[in-house]
Amino acid sequence: MFALFDDAGKFLAGRVMSEAESSMQIELDSGKRVKVKAANVLLKFDKPAPAELMAEGQALGLEIDLDLAWEFAPEGEFGFADLARDYFDAKAGVIQQAAALFRLYEAPHYFRRMGKGLFKKAPEEQVKAALLGIERKRQQALQIEAWAQELIAGQCPAGIREQIYKILFKPDKNGPEYKAVVEAAKRSQQAPLDLLKGAGAISSPYQFHWKRFLFENFPKGTGFPALTAPAITDELPLAPVQAFSIDDSATTEIDDALSVQGLGSGTIVFGIHIAAPGLAIQPDSPVDKVARERFSTVYMPGWKLTMLPDEVVQHYTLAEGRDCPAVSLYVTMDEATLEIRSRETKLERVPIAANLRHDKLDSTVTEASLTGEAPADYAFSAELRFCFRLAKHLKAQREIVRGKPETFNRPDYTFRLDSNGEREPEGHEAVSIGTRQRGAPLDLIVAEAMILANSSWGGWLNELGLPGIYRSQASLAPGVKVRMGTKALPHAGMGVAQYTWATSPLRRYTDLVNQWQIIACARHGRTAALVAPFKPKDAQLFSIISGFDAAYSAYNGFQSGIERYWTLRYLQQNAIHELTASVMKDGLVRADTLPLVFRALGCEGLARGSHVRVRITGIDEMTLDVHASLVERLDEAQAPDDAETVDEDEDAGSGPLTLAIDLNDAEGGSEAPVAPAA
Repeated sequence: MFALFDDAGKFLAGRVMSEAESSMQIELDSGKRVKVKAANVLLKFDKPAPAELMAEGQALGLEIDLDLAWEFAPEGEFGFADLARDYFDAKAGVIQQAAALFRLYEAPHYFRRMGKGLFKKAPEEQVKAALLGIERKRQQALQIEAWAQELIAGQCPAGIREQIYKILFKPDKNGPEYKAVVEAAKRSQQAPLDLLKGAGAISSPYQFHWKRFLFENFPKGTGFPALTAPAITDELPLAPVQAFSIDDSATTEIDDALSVQGLGSGTIVFGIHIAAPGLAIQPDSPVDKVARERFSTVYMPGWKLTMLPDEVVQHYTLAEGRDCPAVSLYVTMDEATLEIRSRETKLERVPIAANLRHDKLDSTVTEASLTGEAPADYAFSAELRFCFRLAKHLKAQREIVRGKPETFNRPDYTFRLDSNGEREPEGHEAVSIGTRQRGAPLDLIVAEAMILANSSWGGWLNELGLPGIYRSQASLAPGVKVRMGTKALPHAGMGVAQYTWATSPLRRYTDLVNQWQIIACARHGRTAALVAPFKPKDAQLFSIISGFDAAYSAYNGFQSGIERYWTLRYLQQNAIHELTASVMKDGLVRADTLPLVFRALGCEGLARGSHVRVRITGIDEMTLDVHASLVERLDEAQAPDDAETVDEDEDAGSGPLTLAIDLNDAEGGSEAPVAPAA
């Protein structure tokens, strides 16, 4: 005698070797003997042989019309043998019964499983819905197959092109578009990125980087809603100064200006004037919500995405020829010794006499002219001379606290595109790369003035018991990073007791938040904590810090990566095939005249500081990778200076290109790489 039984949802058949009241010993065709509970035995039969029963039953089961079987089935529970007799004939044998069992079990959308060998037909609505779902899956499978074939043939279907960045970086792994790319990559043995490039899905490397950034950080687009700049209603006194700003010519968000009063009198009042959108924009207002959504202006060569719309920015920017509302810090000091005697913050209107542009003045406003060694034939020469003297003094004081001097031995690089910022770059523009030495006189003046303001206001907030958003660093030891928080803690890198960001409220949201707190202090003094927008331990501040930190890191990473892209374009546009560079570590080298760090074969064993010439053997604008090899060593290793120890990979680009495509998401996955390493 033979028996067919259910083994955890799998049907098996074999010879019955022994039978007890509640179990059987059954020998399978393989010779294996299993103990089976009597409740799991569904059929007992003498013929045909088990293998024949299984084969013929499965073949016959496929011929059963499920719609017809569903019609024949009774309304209540029934056994598979009952349906076999209704469907085939009243004398249905074991093969017909087995066929009914197999077919019913494989069609849960028609028949619900109620127990061992028992079923109940599903409601008509459920059957219809299930059939629609099955048809949808069938059509989707056909669509996936068609799309995969097109990709392999070098053509990109519209459905995939429209979701290209979602597929690559934030895919719906159940979506047909994603599955088609995975399937095509497996069959063609190509990395997904190479496959999509070959199919024309990515129009250009620049657009790939740009659109990826927008997809990840501006999913709703870069446009602004209709906004009106709130008016400043305060009756502000007019400051008795003639202030000047120092910025690049491309700067439209002019946040800060300086003034100097009392030259030659023995007492100087040094003014730092910051644009005051915080006097008009209120927390949770429409303009605030837009600023908080973006957190910062995004900078890149030839273009920028501002934190606020230009019409709002122009309402508060410190534009030349206007009396502009400002939050001013006045620092009174001894003209000879530069000893600070007092600090005072005022809310006022400040006459902006000039917007100086350092890219037009760097060759004129030199250290020699500022120290009297050369003529100073330019506007505000006396004021700038004092500002430069003060800046050097403040820097020296910070270096004493810092415990080591600040050294700037690498230049800052400037990028210019031939589009001149008049339109969004397309990636093919001609690019020029210039240099500005770090710590140039005008830069030093502005930097030290802003450090003075940010550290002074940070201390004032703390003194009056108001929280702010601070940046702190516990020490200069390697690996100790700058952190953001709400407590006034020392910043070892700056060499100050505390440090806020409060001098760029048109460009950074943290600065706008801190400005609200500073305005409360200026208006209410010791009682400011009662009326300030943010109270101690305010959860909103921690939320703002978290959001800003994430956005700012993403923006900086993109800026670094897109500057690397334009550097690679510069190499190609100027047919530069060799570079001189300094060895860093592990085969990394830093170009002498470009903002470029890359690996060069043959430099792995060279000492840090070795000067070399390398040959560029390949450039990949998609992964931002540079392939290079050592040509010759130019000198013996030089001892690295302090500046080289700060952040060795700061110019290395945006890091390896990481896609979210997993080739194991489809059957029969290959070991093909997802994308080349950057």
